[in-house]
Amino acid sequence: MANFPKDFLFGTATSSYQIEGAVNEDGRTPSIWDTFSKINGMTYNGDTGDIACDHYHRYKEDIGILKEIGVKAYRFSIAWPRIFPDRGKFNPKGMDFYKKLIEELLKNDITPVATIYHWDLPQWAGDMDGWLNSECINWYLEYSSKLFEEIGDIIPMWITHNEPWCASILSYGIGEHAPGHKDYREALIAAHHILLSHGKAVKVFRDMNVKNSQIGIALNLTPAYPATETKEDNLAAKYADGFTNRWFLDPIFKGNYPIDMIELFKKEIGEFDFINEKDLSIISQPIDFLGINFYSRSIVKYKEDTLLKGVGVEGTGKKTDMGWEISPESLYDLLNRLKKEYTRIPLYITENGAAFKDIITEDRRIHDQERIEYIKEHLKVSNKFIKEGGNLKGYFLWSLLDNFEWAYGYSKRFGIVYVDFETQKRILKDSAIWYKEVINKAAID
Repeated sequence: MANFPKDFLFGTATSSYQIEGAVNEDGRTPSIWDTFSKINGMTYNGDTGDIACDHYHRYKEDIGILKEIGVKAYRFSIAWPRIFPDRGKFNPKGMDFYKKLIEELLKNDITPVATIYHWDLPQWAGDMDGWLNSECINWYLEYSSKLFEEIGDIIPMWITHNEPWCASILSYGIGEHAPGHKDYREALIAAHHILLSHGKAVKVFRDMNVKNSQIGIALNLTPAYPATETKEDNLAAKYADGFTNRWFLDPIFKGNYPIDMIELFKKEIGEFDFINEKDLSIISQPIDFLGINFYSRSIVKYKEDTLLKGVGVEGTGKKTDMGWEISPESLYDLLNRLKKEYTRIPLYITENGAAFKDIITEDRRIHDQERIEYIKEHLKVSNKFIKEGGNLKGYFLWSLLDNFEWAYGYSKRFGIVYVDFETQKRILKDSAIWYKEVINKAAID
């Protein structure tokens, strides 16, 4: 039996555009994802978040499910276009939804954990170049300051950004996410502006003296391993690590960008003239905790004619429905590395979970044993890290509900609760029932 500390925070996570729907209600204007998902070929089957899980109308039902599962905390994100549907224009109706959501969570003894930005940038900001425009930092500060002012005292944990790598490099460099650009200079400008907005929001949070609350950031971190022990493959793995992990960890915790990556990127994007002298001291404002979104690892072999001097290689482990290798030991490696190289502040796994093809049986059950095994193995290594003195304080399972999975539309199911998107009926999968038992015992067998 692996026992967790009594105060360990077992939770689940979601994000606004993936579950809320109600895209035209109560003053909300479009986000860049509303626009992007309606462009032909950008999402599986042309799927959009217009209705998603209809959580906007069913939040009480969904919180009832959280209560039934027994989760201690619920991580959700706030839709920026609901709060500021136009530049400089605050929308009280949009804020009212989140106040009602938080009130319902607190009534059910569930800790609300709020993510300020989970990729749904207002389209009005997108029309003015989005994160490429340094003014976007000021718009973000106006938005986050309003959140702190309105609900700061009833949210114990704030996350400034979810996965800046996705919001910048995947969105402006690789082009898989909104706004779908393919320009690495743009990607690194967007990443810098997002990190700068994070640091400035932390400073505003401190200046406003938000009571009984903490602030941090959630990074998607993917450990990179060389395909062989050759010098070339090790270099490729080092660059892969710099691209996904160090480019965000180093400025936040060390106050600088990794020099090897700057030299490598310069060949592609030219000078880093968009970075000002004081930016790094702002980005590295002390935070209260670090959120880690972990799903898999990468294995890399050297390839000269690529930006990062390497290409991914398939691992030999089992894969999820996303095609991602299941590698819980890589989470253990990652946690230890963070403790050794970066920080001793509290860590939270803010996302971890798996997509599998779910089959409903005749008696309306979903026997998702593969998902249970995935979660169990990741909780086991998390427990091992804690037992060895690691400062891991909580685990947020991704996700509560099957939802709109970005470019994959509704084709991938990560939820521990099944959603029939035609009827909006929810069914607890076996994984939800198993997770309930884990939370109740604060232990895994």
